Amino acid sequence: MKSRLVQIIADYAPGDLAFAEIIAQLARHSPPETRWHTTTVESFNTVAMGFLVAQLGLSPHHSDGMLIYANCAPRQDSLQAREDNEGEGLLYGLTSADIPVLVVNSGYSLSFLRNQLKELWALDTPSAGSQFRSRDIFPEYVGRALKGDLTFRVKQLDPQRVIPAPPEKRIGYVDSFGNLKTTIRQGDDLVNTLESGARVPITINGVTRVARVVGGSFQVEQGDLAFAPGSSGHDRPFWEIFQRGGSAWQTFGSPRAGAPVEFVLA
Repeated sequence: MKSRLVQIIADYAPGDLAFAEIIAQLARHSPPETRWHTTTVESFNTVAMGFLVAQLGLSPHHSDGMLIYANCAPRQDSLQAREDNEGEGLLYGLTSADIPVLVVNSGYSLSFLRNQLKELWALDTPSAGSQFRSRDIFPEYVGRALKGDLTFRVKQLDPQRVIPAPPEKRIGYVDSFGNLKTTIRQGDDLVNTLESGARVPITINGVTRVARVVGGSFQVEQGDLAFAPGSSGHDRPFWEIFQRGGSAWQTFGSPRAGAPVEFVLA
């Protein structure tokens, strides 16, 4: 029996009760051979969410049957008081790597996939009825998708109309080493103007430091900051700010994903 992998991305703390309850519900609705992996983003941070959804959703090395289920729903689609815990809707998409994604349509959660979706659909999921839709409503749809039942799709959508473009010159994700993965990509106008070895002042979170433009993490001395193409982004890598032997995240005052990245270029 072929194993299936569900990548669960959510803004719950690692090991949180929420993950335990969600997996229990997913197991009820999914084929018995299904496996799970959970990844956490900072609370309500849809920039980091979108960055991870795209990195996993466009992977050329994914296992057959992999599906991404992601929920970071700050419920900011309306500023009015909500009746019956109504929230942003769940969408179904198929990426250019043929990986199905079930993602709550909030903020930038799908932005980094905006131009790499073969299809995008609104679903027949109720928008209200539970404070904890990830546990009480959505697992049924994940299970149906894993079984090949896509009858929950009700309206095909144009990604360019319903998904915002990804934010420019921001921190996209902070990894466990304190590396700052930016939303600046190989081939962007900014990096095309930079010469290898140049020292560039960078301001993040009100803190300005100088980083060297390099092609790898060991082309700077211990403790120095570097700005270089990183490990995320597949064929168009995102550039990263990292500190050899240290944490760029701490050096810049612990910024969140989504924080602007400013450069002072001569």
